[in-house]
Amino acid sequence: MTALVSTSGSASTRDIVAGDRGRRAFRRRVALAILVGAAVVLAALSLMVGRTFYPPGEILRVVLGEEVPGASFTVGRLRLPRTALAVVAGFSFGLAGVTFQTMLRNPLASPDIIGISSGASAAATFAIVMLSLDGAGVSVFAVVSGLVVALLVYLLSYRGGVAGTRLILVGIGLAAMFKSATSYFLSRASEWDHQEAMRWLTGSLNGATWSGTVPVAVALVVLVPLLLGQSRNLNQLALGDDTASALGVRVERTRLITIVAAVVLIAFATAAAGPVAFVAFLSGPIAARVVGPTGSLLLPAAFVGVVLVLVADLVGQYATGTRYPVGVVTGVLGAPYLIYLIISTNRARGAL
Repeated sequence: MTALVSTSGSASTRDIVAGDRGRRAFRRRVALAILVGAAVVLAALSLMVGRTFYPPGEILRVVLGEEVPGASFTVGRLRLPRTALAVVAGFSFGLAGVTFQTMLRNPLASPDIIGISSGASAAATFAIVMLSLDGAGVSVFAVVSGLVVALLVYLLSYRGGVAGTRLILVGIGLAAMFKSATSYFLSRASEWDHQEAMRWLTGSLNGATWSGTVPVAVALVVLVPLLLGQSRNLNQLALGDDTASALGVRVERTRLITIVAAVVLIAFATAAAGPVAFVAFLSGPIAARVVGPTGSLLLPAAFVGVVLVLVADLVGQYATGTRYPVGVVTGVLGAPYLIYLIISTNRARGAL
């Protein structure tokens, strides 16, 4: 009789656990579907609105390659590259940001906070102003420099291991240095180069072209499957190196793969759109609030990044009488959260 009760109690516990897992999985699927739908709606809206409004039917005809008087130029050559760049850059920033935050187990450890975006931005500005490069040359220069900066941050913060707080502080210091270098390069730029290089201060979608968008899209096609394939190992790495190793994760190999992939994504996106402020930083925490903290946040954070960039671009263009670069709007959104997070972290741990 006791055995029967024990078995019944065990089965009941299993049913409760299974039901809870099912509810969490259902919530994740619904939340991810909402994020994807929001990204699609915002992308369509960014193609439709402007000085001239074009209905969805005309937008679809342009996208399918038909010649539509007026819309083919305005939508096909101006709005479509801008929207496409917003999507691929937002996806890259969101995915890379949550990768760093999960791997380093710290919400402050996003690429724009620890100096990687600033390093790639400074390198791109140097390539434009000092070396007169453009297009693919700027992208290659930014990617290589982003990898070098990531290595530099790692080496400077290594003391028998990498502590998240030390890495963040080193990264913040390097970011300030790289931003100063960017300002210096801009002060040396000609008028034409100055207009081209201004995006590297805050990030902008102005002047978006297919030649700048395609490299980011190619990087996503190559690296998104790689990062998604590491999502399970990445989640276990968030439990700590010792725990992850005990669970069979090859810690250093996983860390190397994810760091290189995330840095390359950040560098390509920065080379195309500039260092769009705080998108990488905000996407992970927002995704965790939307879909729940359990499970992989890679895809949810990536689509949050898309939504943030598209919303910020629409607000910057049409919410006021003045048109602001997208990075100005995301900076206004992200700065208060950064201050709040630093204060709350300081109170919880006694020191940053």
